[in-house]
Amino acid sequence: MDLDAFSAVREPSWARLDELSRRRGLDGAEADELVRLYQAVATDLSTIRSSAPDPDAVARLSQLLARARARIAGTHEPAWRDVRRFVVLSLPAALYRLRWWTVGVMVACIAVATVAGWWVATNPEALAAMGTPSERQQYVDEAFASYYDPGAGFAAVVWTNNAWVAALCVALGISGVGTLFVLANNAVNVGATGGMMAAHDSLGVFFQLITPHGLLELTSIFVAGAAGLRLFWSWVDPQGRPRARALAEEGRALITVVIGLAGALLLSGVVEGFVTGSTMPWWLKIVIGAIALAAFWAYTIVLGRRAVAEGETGDLEEDAAGYAVAIAA
Repeated sequence: MDLDAFSAVREPSWARLDELSRRRGLDGAEADELVRLYQAVATDLSTIRSSAPDPDAVARLSQLLARARARIAGTHEPAWRDVRRFVVLSLPAALYRLRWWTVGVMVACIAVATVAGWWVATNPEALAAMGTPSERQQYVDEAFASYYDPGAGFAAVVWTNNAWVAALCVALGISGVGTLFVLANNAVNVGATGGMMAAHDSLGVFFQLITPHGLLELTSIFVAGAAGLRLFWSWVDPQGRPRARALAEEGRALITVVIGLAGALLLSGVVEGFVTGSTMPWWLKIVIGAIALAAFWAYTIVLGRRAVAEGETGDLEEDAAGYAVAIAA
């Protein structure tokens, strides 16, 4: 199909639909015309997608149809139904679809952190790179533990920082390399710190302080890394879909993941801000962290499996995404 010729013939209808969808008031004849043009332009969009999928033309007509649909049916008002759908269906489905990617990222990061920790703990030159002997001793004896200062302000700072790291993992996923760099850098830093603590016979203190909040916090970073890599893979292997559509669908679903991880990281921030540095017994702190992690995985697996079985992916519904249009009778 010659897209330029097709566009030239159909342009008057597109312009008229744009005009009617922007008007404040329509009489009966104009309202009927708006519906007829909406159906005709929806057909045009379908034709372009199947015969000459030009991204600019598809985007233009999708926006035009979205505006006209809102004019015909009224704008969508967020409601508690939407919140419930997000919490019960969209988010768990998106997390469930990432479960094996998450496990893979987790295993890789733990391996990198373990190697980094072993290298620092057993190699004098690597240990020396962590600071002078006095600086390392001061960090082990005071700075590491004093960092976990209980309070709402500390929890807020931790949450903001971790949410930013998670968002970076997803946002840089389009390149693949960016996500891998963030994950590797985070794993090396955690492992090297543990190695330095081990070299000063304080590995137990390291795990006591990092485990309560770290179980959920690090899992959230692993999920974010998995989301970023899944986004990269969606255009490497679109699974029979046009690459632009595959990227759009996965991107929208993974934005759902980012929003959900903000909640998970808020919970881990609360644990870090009020539990890790508190005077509670260490065993109780770790139990609290383990419960938070178990709740996350139960939510992902139980609700996620059910949502995916019902056809949910974490993406928008087809009409909201612009892949299906309402047909007036």
